[in-house]
Order: sequence, then C-alpha cells, then structure tokens
Amino acid sequence: MKASTRQRRMIEMLLDQKQEITAADIAAIVGTSTRTVHRELADIEPLLAANGIVLHKTAGLGIRIEADNETLERFKQSLDQTDSFEYTGEERKVLVLCRLLEHDEPIKLFSLAHELRVTMPTVSHDLDELEGLIIKQGLTLVRKRGYGVEINGPEEAKRHFISLLAFNHLDDSDLFGQFKDQAVTNPITAQLLDMIGKEHFKRLEHALWELNDDWPSTLSESDYTRLLIKLSVALTRIEHDCLVSAGKYDNGDNIPLLRSLLDLLDIQLPIEEKSYLSQLLGNEAFPESSLLIHHDDMPTIEGVKRLIRYVEERLHMSLMEDRSLEEGLIQHIKPAFQRISVGIAIRNPMLAPIKKDYGALFSIVRSGVQEVYGHIQVPDEEIGYIVMHFGASLERLKPFPRKIRAVLVCTSGIGSSKLLAVKIAKELPQIDLIGHYSWYEATRLPPSRYDLIISTVDLPLEPDRYIKLSPMLTPEETNKLRAYIKGTTLKKISPALAADTEASGQSPMDRLLLLQLYSGVVLRLLDGFHVHDLTLMEGHEHLDNQLPNMLSLIGKPYIEQNSAKITAQLLAREQQGSLVIPDTELALLHTRSEWIEEPLLALYRYDRPLKLSEDAEARHLLMMLGPLKLDAYSLELLSEISAMLLLPDLLAVLENDDTAGIKLFISKKLEQYIKTKLDWRE
Repeated sequence: MKASTRQRRMIEMLLDQKQEITAADIAAIVGTSTRTVHRELADIEPLLAANGIVLHKTAGLGIRIEADNETLERFKQSLDQTDSFEYTGEERKVLVLCRLLEHDEPIKLFSLAHELRVTMPTVSHDLDELEGLIIKQGLTLVRKRGYGVEINGPEEAKRHFISLLAFNHLDDSDLFGQFKDQAVTNPITAQLLDMIGKEHFKRLEHALWELNDDWPSTLSESDYTRLLIKLSVALTRIEHDCLVSAGKYDNGDNIPLLRSLLDLLDIQLPIEEKSYLSQLLGNEAFPESSLLIHHDDMPTIEGVKRLIRYVEERLHMSLMEDRSLEEGLIQHIKPAFQRISVGIAIRNPMLAPIKKDYGALFSIVRSGVQEVYGHIQVPDEEIGYIVMHFGASLERLKPFPRKIRAVLVCTSGIGSSKLLAVKIAKELPQIDLIGHYSWYEATRLPPSRYDLIISTVDLPLEPDRYIKLSPMLTPEETNKLRAYIKGTTLKKISPALAADTEASGQSPMDRLLLLQLYSGVVLRLLDGFHVHDLTLMEGHEHLDNQLPNMLSLIGKPYIEQNSAKITAQLLAREQQGSLVIPDTELALLHTRSEWIEEPLLALYRYDRPLKLSEDAEARHLLMMLGPLKLDAYSLELLSEISAMLLLPDLLAVLENDDTAGIKLFISKKLEQYIKTKLDWRE
C-alpha cells in the first residue's frame, strides 16, 4: 500500500471519525489547503475502494468512510505496517536535524536526499531554512562541496538541541506509554526515542521514583519530563563516546542525589561527565529560584494576568478565581513562545475541533493575544492551545453538586502516575486528586477520606471503592470513569456527607486544617519580617559590601555563623541576571540554602541607589531566604508574595510604609489568596 505521510494522516483521521468531517477541517488539522485535500482525496479514494471501503462526499455535510468493522480493522492493521514514501516539509527538517546531530562526521548531501526520498536541491533548501535555528543553539552548520554536511559545536549544546527536539516533538504517551516495546510507526517519534535512549529513559524514571524522598522540592510535570529527557540524552551520548570537554567540567564536584542515582543505575562515568550531570541536576532538580517566581518569569506573569483580564471583560465573568488557569498559562506560554521565537513550528491536530467547539472564545483569545503579545506573531495552532486552557477553566467554574475526592494508585513509576493525573485533570476537572499512594497505603485509607480510588492495578477492595484504568486514559476509559462516578460513587455518598462537603470537595474539617497550616506559615513569616532603613556609606555602594550587614540585621545566630556562605550564594544568584523589578527601584534577593533553617523575609531601604551587577541599581531590596528542603505550603506562599511584586499597590507600600503597614498589606493579600484557594465563602 503506497501512501504519503499526508495521505496517511488524512486516512487515519477519516478512520477515527464517526460522522462527516469537512475538507476545511481536514485541511486545518493536516496543515494544508482545502484544494490540496481534494486533490489528495482523489488519490485516496481508489486506495480505499481496493480495500473494500467506500468514501462518501456529501455537499453541505462533509466526508466520511463506510465499511464493516472487520474490514476497517484489517485496513488499519495494513496501514500501520505500511512505510510512507513521502515526508512533510516539517518532518523532513526534523529528520535532517536528527541525522546531523546523531553523527559526528559529515554526511553526504546525496545520502540525506536518498534517505528522505527527495532531490538534493530540496535538502539544500531545508538546510538554508535550518541554519538560523542551528546558530541560535550555539552550533555551526558546515557545508562543503565534496566534504558533506555536519553540525559542529560543543557537546553540551548538541545535547541541549536534541533534548529540545524531543521535548517539542514527543508527548507523554511516547515517553511513558510504550512500555511493551510496540513498533513505533512515526519516523520522527522512532528517531527521537532512539536519540534520547528509551531504555535509559525508563531506567532513569524508575530510579528517580525510588529517590523521590531525596528531592528538596517538587518539580512540575513539564520540568520533571524535561529533566528526564536531558539526563537520558546525556547517558545515551556518553554510551556513544560523545563526551563533554574535560577542561570545562573537571572539578569532580557532584551532589549526593547524583551519587545515589549512579549507584542505582550501576553506571561508572568519567569525572567531567559527573561534573556535567551535577550541574544539570543542580539547575533542573535543585533550582534556587524555585523559592519564588524567577525575575525572568515576571513579564510572563504580567502578560498572563492581562490576557485573563481581557478575556474576563469580554465574557463578563470572573476567571481570576481559578488559580489553575493562571498557573497553567504561565507554565505553558513561556516555553511555547520561546519555540515560536526560534522558528519551531507549532503542531495542533485539535485546531479544527477547537475552532468548531469554542468559536467565540477562540476569537476573543486571539484578539487578546494580539493585544498583549503584539510583538510576537502567534499562529492559530498556538492560540488553540491557549483556548484549551480557558475552555478547561470554564468547565472547572461550572457549578457541580460537589467535587469527587479521588486517590491515585499507580505502580509503574512517577511518570505514569503523573501522566494519568494530567489526563484526569484535563478530561474530568471535577475530580479532585487528593494524593498518590501505593496499593498497600490506599487499601488502608479510611473510606471517609476519599470518594473513589483510581488504580492502574487490581486491588483487594470491593468494586464500588475503586476503578481500574490504564495510565493512558483512553476516550473509552474516560466515559467509563464518568459513568462509574454517576452510577456508583455519587449514589453511595450519603446525603449528610454531601451536605457537609462543599463544591470544592473539602469538608469543613479539611478546610480548617488547611487554614491552620497556611495561617501558621503566614504568621511565622510575617512575625520575623522587619524593615531596615539604612544609610549608604561612601566607598561601600556595591551589593557585596552590604550583604554581610544585611544578613546580620536579620538577627538569627545560624545566619551569622554561615554569613559568608549565604552571601556567596546570594551574589552567585544575582550575577545570573538583574533582579530589579522593571520600572522600579526595588530589587529581589533570594536563595535557598542548607544553612538556612526557616523561611525569612526582610526589606532594606537605602538613602541612595546600591550598585548591583550588569550596571543595575536599586534603592530598596526585598530579601527572601528559605531552607533547601521547604514544605509545599511555605513554598506556595513565598511564590505568591513574589508574584505580588507585580502589583503597583505593594510596590508603593514597600517604598513608603513602616513594618506594621507592610505586614498588614501582605497579610490581607495572603488572606484573600488562601480564601480563594480553599474556596472559602463568607
């Protein structure tokens, strides 16, 4: 069976459709014109007919295929086993990059053209378009007649580029789902899985799961996946003798987590690779900036808030109360816009259905993005993803009788459990996942703590207490879960319990306990907060001159004992980039350290500007300090305080008010945040 990649995608789409789909919708999903779709259909129709499948084209309705189930299933199997003979332009470019990054010697242009089944001028044109992207990654494209083509540059830059391609073109189902070694038919997926080393990835995922208690902070889903990809790429490249330069990574310093990880994996590495991986883990798994929102993220946060307000005004409803919307957009927009800025195409196979189901919302969001992010040309594919965030928020804000409290049991690793959790949150936002447990822990939880157990394994429990699903959560399983909740879970909830449980899924006692936890953090933090008005002496205008005195003013003996070490950490963090809040005289100093025992907050106001790195200056400095291992509640509230620095009101209060006035302002804002978080109603 001969079919191009585009034709295969169109056929697969028609096979998945139960009703008619228009040529315009097919064109939007495939990324081509309606005219091209009609031309491809002319070639597809005889191919389908030869396999006993009828292609119906009805004016005003659309296109669909018809055959009995056995015929369709047989055709699907034959299609899966078919090698497509034509790649799309985007597929071709990714495969060219993969081939060049994979090899450390030049490849003949003829070999690339032969492998990709195109002419040499076509490959040459692809290389012209890719050269700018390659340069942006700190690499060089070498092209010489008679020599061939290759990518030159530092090994760490090549690893970063491979990781970026994998993160952009592989989804969770590719990374975490294919555990049974099924044949991968998509050429890009197969190539990238080979380059990141799927076996290394699986072993790393299980090893990090075992070392979960050694982590000082919880990574987000995307950060965790990115870390796994980077580690896996590094181990795969090392296996192929592609090593980092010994001169740059030769100090031999490696963190305890790396030593534990290498012991679990039973891997011996050269000293420079240990140093490289230590730096990688230090940047990704132990980010000091995870204490609060990084300065570089503040424009993203401000833009997201403006976009939400824009959509709110046009929908005439409040969306700011949905914290998941703001957090989701912040996590999504920054990396997405970075990909757009370096020329990586955005794929969105759901674009046509999104436009159809959320037409009005799509128009509003597109206008909002153009107003807020006018300096970036954002394609409709990316607008579609942003619309999905707003659509999910609208679903979450719909009134429900109550949320369903569910616990998750998944034994195949943290990646699989996170994959299932993400899919549940996306498909059924009314389910509140209150925790991940082992099967042993879950079977011993008091039934009053939860409404439902969702498990990927069989449990020794009554059928009305749990439902078994796969980590992939197929559409059929989503419907099964929805039906189970309606038919079993909701029916067994007693009226008394339902009356005592709010729509948030929390009982009054749950909320009081959480309120106590949050309040304790706020009280401890603000109790130790002080404002220090200082005079800047001549010859001591630089930050490094002032930090020892600033730390001593905190008044904690353990801070003074380790002042030099904490000062060095603060200076190292500050030298990574200016921490001055845009258009203000306020700078943010922050670090997390093993020498700090508790979260601390202090404000220093000088009579004239203090000199920072990169020619930056600030008259007011807000210092946030936290221990390396910090509980989730403290971390959350410190992050919220850092986000408040975008509020003009807080900036004015920090500049002019005394200690009591600043404490009052911050406490009111945190009270409002906690009430929203706990869905507290007066």
